Parts: sequence; C-alpha cells; structure tokens
Amino acid sequence: MITIEKEYWNGVPLLHIAEDDKRQEPMPTLVYMHGFTSAKEHNLPLAYLLSERGYRVILPDSLLHGEREKDISDDERQLQFFDIVKQNLDDIEMIYQELVAHQLLDHDRLGLAGTSMGGITTASALTQFSWVKVAAVMMGSPKIHAYAKQLIDHIQNQSTGIELPEAQINALLEDLKEIDLSLQMEKLFDRPLFFWHGQNDRVVPFDHSYRFYEEAIEYYKNPENIRFLKEMDAGHKVSRFAIIELVNWLELQL
Repeated sequence: MITIEKEYWNGVPLLHIAEDDKRQEPMPTLVYMHGFTSAKEHNLPLAYLLSERGYRVILPDSLLHGEREKDISDDERQLQFFDIVKQNLDDIEMIYQELVAHQLLDHDRLGLAGTSMGGITTASALTQFSWVKVAAVMMGSPKIHAYAKQLIDHIQNQSTGIELPEAQINALLEDLKEIDLSLQMEKLFDRPLFFWHGQNDRVVPFDHSYRFYEEAIEYYKNPENIRFLKEMDAGHKVSRFAIIELVNWLELQL
C-alpha cells in the first residue's frame, strides 16, 4: 500500500510518498519541486505513479508557498521569485542530507525534477550538486540569467508602481550567473536530463529550454542521456501525457 505522510524536515513541510512496508528502507528517490503559486499537494498524481514502481518521492513546499505562505501580495511574491529559487536550493541540499543521514537512499540514486519555477530550480541545482544523478525540467528555463532579465522587464513595464533600483538589478543578474546552467554546461557530467515544454507556453519561453537542449547535446557522450519532449499545442500546463512520459523515463534512468 502506498502511503502519503506529511512531515517536517528541519522546519520544511513536505509530503513523503512511498510503499508503506518499504518507506524506512533504502530506495531510489525523486525530489519534485512545484511551480510558482503552486504547492506540494499539486504534484501527487506524478508521485503516486512513480511510487507504484518502487520509488520514494519527496514533495516539499517552497518558501512563501503552501504551508510556508505569508500574507503578501502577488507582486511582492513575484519580486522574491529568485530568492525563492535560492532557498529551494538550500532546501534540496537539506533533504539530501536527511536522506543520507537516515540511510533512505539506494546507492545514491537521487533524482530531482520540477515544474516551471521548480524546473528552473532543478536546472540551477545541477550547477551546485554533483550528487543529483538524474534531472527533469518540466517547462522550466535552464537560462535563469536570461529569464531574470525578461521577468524584470515585465515587472517594470507593468503599472504596479514598483521600481527596482538599477544597482539591485545588476547585483541580482550577476549573482544568478553562478547558478545558470547554460553558462556552465561542463557541469552536466553526462547526467540523464529530461525536458518537457509546450510550444505555446506564454510564461516560460519554450526557446530557452529547446535551444539549451540543442547546445547541451554536444556535451553528451551518450546522446540518449538527454531527451527533449515537446508538445505543439501545449501551453503553461504539464499534460498527463508529459507526466506519463516523465515517469517512464525516470524508471529507465533512475
């Protein structure tokens, strides 16, 4: 029987999904990061499908989301987008350390994946954590520096009354270079990497992920380790087809 347990690891609320009689044993594990304005519970369908196949899945709430949500406006949360991504990286490292400390990982078989903001987080994590063995970016950008420029332009063009100091913008953009996978492709290390993106996405640019894939494939000794799945008519919403394909791919690679 598959069970879903709400737990708090070092204060971070998360859902721990696994077969009940094996949840304390070493298992291949996927950490899945949700998107902006979403929450951990929204990715339970994928978690269930993967746990059916013998995997542990960890679904954490990001900063200012789910149980960690605070009474702030959408504009204020938007301004903290990249702070949330950075905190996600700290949370992922903590989760990994907890998994290792409690001997819950089967031979370091740890995968990381995410939707939108979670996909951006996943790509960024590959620049920081060599222990991520498999990764999947679902309609996220591996070009966080370029995406930040686009997002800042969008905020400044809105009539919200929010003005961002130029010095603050420059400091942020410079800081993001450290976690921009497109600027550090040597850190791919031939790790299995899956992309899904809808060509009609109006939130996160399809070209960011697809052009990255076209460049990144040259870094792979085994081209089968990197896959890009696109849907012609899909927008900024992960389809059931994409979820099934991701689960199948994770079972093969993780």
